[in-house]
Amino acid sequence: MSREKKMAFAWAFPRTIPVMVGYLALGTAYGILMKVNGFGFWWAAAMSVFVFAGSLQYVGITFLASVVHPLYAFLMTLMINARHLFYGISVLSRYRDMGAVKPYLIFGLTDETFSVVCGEEPPENVDRRTAYFWVTFLDQLYWIAGSLLGVLLGGLIPFDTTGMDFALTALFVVIFVEQWESQRDHRPALIGVAASVICLEIFGADSFIIPAMALILAAAAGLFWLEGRKERS
Repeated sequence: MSREKKMAFAWAFPRTIPVMVGYLALGTAYGILMKVNGFGFWWAAAMSVFVFAGSLQYVGITFLASVVHPLYAFLMTLMINARHLFYGISVLSRYRDMGAVKPYLIFGLTDETFSVVCGEEPPENVDRRTAYFWVTFLDQLYWIAGSLLGVLLGGLIPFDTTGMDFALTALFVVIFVEQWESQRDHRPALIGVAASVICLEIFGADSFIIPAMALILAAAAGLFWLEGRKERS
Protein backbone atom coordinates (compact mmCIF):
# COMPACT_ATOMS: atom_id res chain seq x y z
CA MET A 1 0.00 0.00 0.00
CA SER A 2 1.37 3.42 -0.95
CA ARG A 3 2.02 6.15 1.60
CA GLU A 4 -0.89 8.18 0.19
CA LYS A 5 -3.33 5.30 0.69
CA LYS A 6 -2.00 4.62 4.19
CA MET A 7 -2.55 8.24 5.21
CA ALA A 8 -6.06 8.20 3.81
CA PHE A 9 -6.81 4.93 5.60
CA ALA A 10 -5.42 6.31 8.87
CA TRP A 11 -7.81 9.26 8.55
CA ALA A 12 -10.86 7.23 7.47
CA PHE A 13 -10.76 4.21 9.76
CA PRO A 14 -11.21 5.93 13.17
CA ARG A 15 -14.16 7.89 11.76
CA THR A 16 -15.91 4.71 10.65
CA ILE A 17 -15.63 2.92 14.00
CA PRO A 18 -19.11 4.08 15.17
CA VAL A 19 -20.50 2.86 11.85
CA MET A 20 -18.70 -0.45 12.33
CA VAL A 21 -20.38 -1.00 15.70
CA GLY A 22 -23.80 -0.21 14.28
CA TYR A 23 -23.36 -2.11 11.01
CA LEU A 24 -22.07 -5.26 12.66
CA ALA A 25 -25.16 -5.33 14.89
CA LEU A 26 -27.60 -4.38 12.11
CA GLY A 27 -25.95 -6.64 9.57
CA THR A 28 -26.05 -9.54 12.00
CA ALA A 29 -29.76 -8.96 12.57
CA TYR A 30 -30.28 -8.88 8.81
CA GLY A 31 -28.30 -12.08 8.31
CA ILE A 32 -30.32 -13.86 10.99
CA LEU A 33 -33.58 -12.76 9.36
CA MET A 34 -32.31 -13.99 5.99
CA LYS A 35 -31.43 -17.37 7.48
CA VAL A 36 -34.72 -17.91 9.32
CA ASN A 37 -36.58 -17.04 6.11
CA GLY A 38 -34.75 -19.75 4.20
CA PHE A 39 -31.97 -17.77 2.49
CA GLY A 40 -28.41 -18.88 3.03
CA PHE A 41 -24.89 -17.56 2.94
CA TRP A 42 -24.67 -16.68 -0.74
CA TRP A 43 -28.01 -14.86 -0.82
CA ALA A 44 -26.97 -12.65 2.09
CA ALA A 45 -23.55 -12.06 0.54
CA ALA A 46 -24.99 -11.12 -2.87
CA MET A 47 -27.55 -8.74 -1.36
CA SER A 48 -24.95 -7.00 0.79
CA VAL A 49 -22.43 -6.70 -2.06
CA PHE A 50 -24.71 -5.71 -4.93
CA VAL A 51 -27.64 -4.00 -3.17
CA PHE A 52 -26.09 -2.55 0.03
CA ALA A 53 -29.11 -0.60 1.21
CA GLY A 54 -29.85 -1.50 4.81
CA SER A 55 -33.54 -0.67 5.13
CA LEU A 56 -34.27 -1.90 1.60
CA GLN A 57 -32.49 -5.18 2.31
CA TYR A 58 -34.76 -5.75 5.31
CA VAL A 59 -37.80 -5.12 3.12
CA GLY A 60 -36.18 -7.24 0.40
CA ILE A 61 -36.52 -10.29 2.63
CA THR A 62 -40.29 -9.92 2.29
CA PHE A 63 -39.94 -9.45 -1.47
CA LEU A 64 -37.90 -12.65 -1.74
CA ALA A 65 -40.05 -14.71 0.61
CA SER A 66 -43.40 -13.86 -1.02
CA VAL A 67 -44.80 -13.31 -4.51
CA VAL A 68 -44.26 -9.57 -5.15
CA HIS A 69 -45.06 -7.82 -8.42
CA PRO A 70 -41.89 -6.25 -9.92
CA LEU A 71 -43.62 -2.87 -10.31
CA TYR A 72 -44.60 -2.86 -6.63
CA ALA A 73 -41.05 -3.78 -5.67
CA PHE A 74 -39.70 -0.95 -7.85
CA LEU A 75 -42.06 1.65 -6.34
CA MET A 76 -41.30 0.50 -2.79
CA THR A 77 -37.59 0.69 -3.53
CA LEU A 78 -38.02 4.22 -4.88
CA MET A 79 -39.96 5.32 -1.82
CA ILE A 80 -37.58 3.75 0.69
CA ASN A 81 -34.45 5.15 -0.95
CA ALA A 82 -35.86 8.50 -2.10
CA ARG A 83 -33.80 10.26 0.56
CA HIS A 84 -30.64 9.40 -1.39
CA LEU A 85 -31.67 11.93 -4.04
CA PHE A 86 -31.15 14.63 -1.44
CA TYR A 87 -27.93 13.08 -0.19
CA GLY A 88 -26.66 13.14 -3.77
CA ILE A 89 -27.39 16.84 -4.11
CA SER A 90 -25.60 17.51 -0.82
CA VAL A 91 -22.37 15.78 -1.87
CA LEU A 92 -22.13 17.16 -5.41
CA SER A 93 -19.25 19.44 -4.51
CA ARG A 94 -17.45 16.83 -2.38
CA TYR A 95 -17.64 14.12 -5.05
CA ARG A 96 -16.59 16.36 -7.93
CA ASP A 97 -13.44 15.20 -9.75
CA MET A 98 -13.42 11.82 -8.00
CA GLY A 99 -12.36 10.02 -11.16
CA ALA A 100 -12.75 6.26 -11.50
CA VAL A 101 -13.99 5.74 -7.93
CA LYS A 102 -16.94 8.12 -8.31
CA PRO A 103 -19.46 5.44 -9.44
CA TYR A 104 -18.60 3.33 -6.40
CA LEU A 105 -18.87 6.34 -4.07
CA ILE A 106 -22.34 7.01 -5.47
CA PHE A 107 -23.36 3.36 -5.10
CA GLY A 108 -22.03 3.13 -1.54
CA LEU A 109 -23.57 6.36 -0.22
CA THR A 110 -25.57 5.28 2.83
CA ASP A 111 -26.96 7.40 5.67
CA GLU A 112 -23.97 6.66 7.87
CA THR A 113 -21.39 7.14 5.11
CA PHE A 114 -23.04 10.45 4.27
CA SER A 115 -22.69 11.54 7.91
CA VAL A 116 -18.98 10.69 7.97
CA VAL A 117 -18.21 12.30 4.60
CA CYS A 118 -20.10 15.50 5.39
CA GLY A 119 -19.06 15.65 9.02
CA GLU A 120 -15.41 16.51 8.50
CA GLU A 121 -13.10 17.49 5.65
CA PRO A 122 -9.87 15.48 5.25
CA PRO A 123 -6.74 17.57 6.02
CA GLU A 124 -4.75 19.02 3.16
CA ASN A 125 -2.10 16.27 3.32
CA VAL A 126 -4.75 13.53 2.82
CA ASP A 127 -6.10 12.79 -0.65
CA ARG A 128 -9.87 13.35 -0.55
CA ARG A 129 -10.62 10.81 -3.26
CA THR A 130 -8.77 8.02 -1.44
CA ALA A 131 -10.17 9.04 1.95
CA TYR A 132 -13.78 8.96 0.73
CA PHE A 133 -13.15 5.63 -0.96
CA TRP A 134 -11.88 4.11 2.29
CA VAL A 135 -14.86 5.44 4.24
CA THR A 136 -17.30 3.95 1.73
CA PHE A 137 -15.44 0.65 1.34
CA LEU A 138 -14.97 0.11 5.08
CA ASP A 139 -18.63 0.82 5.80
CA GLN A 140 -19.75 -1.69 3.20
CA LEU A 141 -17.24 -4.21 4.50
CA TYR A 142 -18.69 -3.88 8.01
CA TRP A 143 -22.19 -4.50 6.68
CA ILE A 144 -21.11 -7.55 4.66
CA ALA A 145 -19.26 -8.98 7.66
CA GLY A 146 -22.27 -8.46 9.92
CA SER A 147 -24.73 -10.03 7.49
CA LEU A 148 -22.57 -13.11 6.96
CA LEU A 149 -22.03 -13.45 10.70
CA GLY A 150 -25.81 -13.31 11.14
CA VAL A 151 -26.34 -16.11 8.62
CA LEU A 152 -23.82 -18.29 10.45
CA LEU A 153 -25.32 -17.55 13.87
CA GLY A 154 -28.85 -18.02 12.55
CA GLY A 155 -27.91 -21.54 11.49
CA LEU A 156 -26.32 -22.45 14.82
CA ILE A 157 -28.45 -20.73 17.46
CA PRO A 158 -32.27 -20.49 17.55
CA PHE A 159 -33.39 -16.85 17.64
CA ASP A 160 -36.64 -15.06 18.34
CA THR A 161 -36.49 -12.39 15.61
CA THR A 162 -39.45 -10.36 16.88
CA GLY A 163 -38.57 -6.67 16.75
CA MET A 164 -35.09 -7.27 15.32
CA ASP A 165 -35.80 -5.10 12.28
CA PHE A 166 -36.16 -2.11 14.66
CA ALA A 167 -32.37 -2.05 14.96
CA LEU A 168 -32.11 0.10 11.82
CA THR A 169 -34.57 2.64 13.23
CA ALA A 170 -32.56 2.76 16.45
CA LEU A 171 -29.37 3.57 14.51
CA PHE A 172 -31.17 6.40 12.67
CA VAL A 173 -32.21 7.86 16.03
CA VAL A 174 -28.64 7.74 17.31
CA ILE A 175 -27.35 9.49 14.17
CA PHE A 176 -30.06 12.16 14.51
CA VAL A 177 -29.11 12.82 18.14
CA GLU A 178 -25.41 13.09 17.25
CA GLN A 179 -26.17 15.52 14.41
CA TRP A 180 -28.40 17.56 16.75
CA GLU A 181 -25.67 17.83 19.39
CA SER A 182 -22.96 18.72 16.87
CA GLN A 183 -24.89 21.57 15.18
CA ARG A 184 -25.89 24.91 16.64
CA ASP A 185 -28.59 25.58 14.07
CA HIS A 186 -31.40 23.09 14.72
CA ARG A 187 -33.81 24.49 12.16
CA PRO A 188 -33.00 21.90 9.43
CA ALA A 189 -33.56 19.06 11.90
CA LEU A 190 -36.83 20.58 13.12
CA ILE A 191 -37.97 21.04 9.51
CA GLY A 192 -37.25 17.38 8.83
CA VAL A 193 -39.16 16.18 11.89
CA ALA A 194 -42.13 18.49 11.30
CA ALA A 195 -42.40 17.61 7.60
CA SER A 196 -42.22 13.90 8.36
CA VAL A 197 -44.93 14.09 11.03
CA ILE A 198 -47.23 16.17 8.82
CA CYS A 199 -46.86 13.84 5.82
CA LEU A 200 -47.21 10.77 8.02
CA GLU A 201 -50.57 12.05 9.24
CA ILE A 202 -51.75 12.98 5.75
CA PHE A 203 -50.42 10.12 3.61
CA GLY A 204 -49.98 7.28 6.10
CA ALA A 205 -46.99 5.14 7.02
CA ASP A 206 -46.79 3.42 3.62
CA SER A 207 -46.70 6.54 1.42
CA PHE A 208 -45.28 9.47 3.38
CA ILE A 209 -41.57 9.30 2.49
CA ILE A 210 -41.56 10.97 -0.94
CA PRO A 211 -44.03 13.77 0.04
CA ALA A 212 -42.00 14.37 3.22
CA MET A 213 -38.78 14.64 1.20
CA ALA A 214 -40.40 17.08 -1.21
CA LEU A 215 -41.71 19.19 1.68
CA ILE A 216 -38.30 19.16 3.38
CA LEU A 217 -36.61 20.26 0.14
CA ALA A 218 -39.11 23.08 -0.35
CA ALA A 219 -38.75 24.26 3.26
CA ALA A 220 -34.96 24.05 3.14
CA ALA A 221 -34.88 26.00 -0.12
CA GLY A 222 -37.12 28.66 1.42
CA LEU A 223 -34.87 28.87 4.48
CA PHE A 224 -31.80 29.18 2.26
CA TRP A 225 -33.48 31.95 0.25
CA LEU A 226 -34.39 33.89 3.42
CA GLU A 227 -30.86 33.61 4.76
CA GLY A 228 -29.45 34.86 1.45
CA ARG A 229 -31.88 37.78 1.45
CA LYS A 230 -30.83 38.76 4.97
CA GLU A 231 -27.16 38.72 3.96
CA ARG A 232 -27.83 40.93 0.92
CA SER A 233 -29.88 43.48 2.87
